Amino acid sequence: MTPPSLQHELKKQQPFDCPAEEAYLNLARTAGALCGEFNQLFKANCLSESTYNVLRILRGAQKVEGLPGLPSLEVAERLVTRVPDITRLVDRLIQAGLARRTRDDADRRVVIVSITSEGLALLRKLDKPIRQLHEKQLGHLSCKELTELNRLLEKARQPMADADDC
Repeated sequence: MTPPSLQHELKKQQPFDCPAEEAYLNLARTAGALCGEFNQLFKANCLSESTYNVLRILRGAQKVEGLPGLPSLEVAERLVTRVPDITRLVDRLIQAGLARRTRDDADRRVVIVSITSEGLALLRKLDKPIRQLHEKQLGHLSCKELTELNRLLEKARQPMADADDC
């Protein structure tokens, strides 16, 4: 069965002005649908998408890179969705006992953020439900389709990445 077109879903009487408009609205509609279930899971665990992302970044820095923590500006640069105030995000995680903040010994101006054992435990608890949600939401796509989707999304972001390099 062919899924309904976006024009049909939105009950739009006229065709889209251009394919780029339709693609953008398709991305927004799809992102909203996919994020909704994740946000429910995060909310049930007193997290937001951004605080979860910070914890994942800190775990990765510790586990994969062998670092005890990361400067807060480095954490901000690695976020999937950029936020204007990394300090407030980190404050929330510290208040919840999921992260800690220290000063760099070499440069006291640099704030180092690291994940606590409680933060690691929460991520371990969420790992399986997150994988299950990924499978539920995108498991109907073949590996080849997912690879192509990723390639196209990266290509769509390229002009913004090039602009950031200036």
